[in-house]
Amino acid sequence: MIEVKNVTKKYGNFTAVDCISFTVKDGEIVGLLGPNGAGKSTTMNMLTGFIEPTEGTINVNGYDIMKKTKKAKKQIGYMPENVPLYMELTVKEFVSYMAELKLVQRAKRKEEVQNVLKETGLEEVQNKLIRNLSRGYKQRVSMAGALVGNPEVLILDEPTVGLDPKQIIEIRNLVKKLGKKHTVILSSHILSEISQICERVIILNKGKIVAIDTPQTLEEKTKEKNILLLTVEDKEEKMSYLQNKIKDIQKLEMIKDNEDGTKQYQIISDREIDLRKTLFEVLPKEGITIFELKKAETTLEDAFIKLVNQTEKKEEKKTKKGGKK
Repeated sequence: MIEVKNVTKKYGNFTAVDCISFTVKDGEIVGLLGPNGAGKSTTMNMLTGFIEPTEGTINVNGYDIMKKTKKAKKQIGYMPENVPLYMELTVKEFVSYMAELKLVQRAKRKEEVQNVLKETGLEEVQNKLIRNLSRGYKQRVSMAGALVGNPEVLILDEPTVGLDPKQIIEIRNLVKKLGKKHTVILSSHILSEISQICERVIILNKGKIVAIDTPQTLEEKTKEKNILLLTVEDKEEKMSYLQNKIKDIQKLEMIKDNEDGTKQYQIISDREIDLRKTLFEVLPKEGITIFELKKAETTLEDAFIKLVNQTEKKEEKKTKKGGKK
């Protein structure tokens, strides 16, 4: 388990991280999400013990990262952003070197290295120089370096940055696989990655925690309206009068005129009102044929933007009030 309590990091008068607290349970995959300058990298560096908090405490499996640094760091495998590797080494040489640095017992080192190479899908390229590998394989090598020594906690900083779509899927699947054996914290600015990989999300903005929840709950909480997508055949063009017949419709808008003669509409109502049953009752009576009716899903991206905007507006109000005084 990772426990972060009232952690602040200041650089002179600038506060990079502002009194954050959260816990990560054993076996969880948790995403750290935020815009540039939100405090993600600073938080990651404090979790790994690379930099010291100005205030607060960080415990990794019961060890204070500052007071019992060696024992705490032994619990952690860290994959930094931008893949810092020794390009003149082969894959196997690099992972072996990392095993040596992490004090893996000499008698078990060879077996440990081979297990990690297998787990990260690097067996076929283990004798190649790292500089000759693709970006995707270099990411795997960096992850292998974090995995060697079998740490209980993996901290991955932007693990898919700079990869093509195929490589992103490969790394995403690898992280999911690793999550079955390790506690994983990963940072990313790619919202779809967080949504598909992580069980919980911690959203940071300007050094503060904006929200902590599952991607699904965040999406639901930030949904203000109920939006339906309706595809119909409407030969007599009665859809334009539908808003008069169903008073709960706040907005009715045609968004697509299909080649097969059908039209797609967006229908907006209050969050608490689900119009699907009403539409199925009313439209056939009007001679309108329903081809498709579905809810427009709120995404983690929608939730993220809304939460960040809300916090920024609150900060603006505080600043204005402070100025008036």
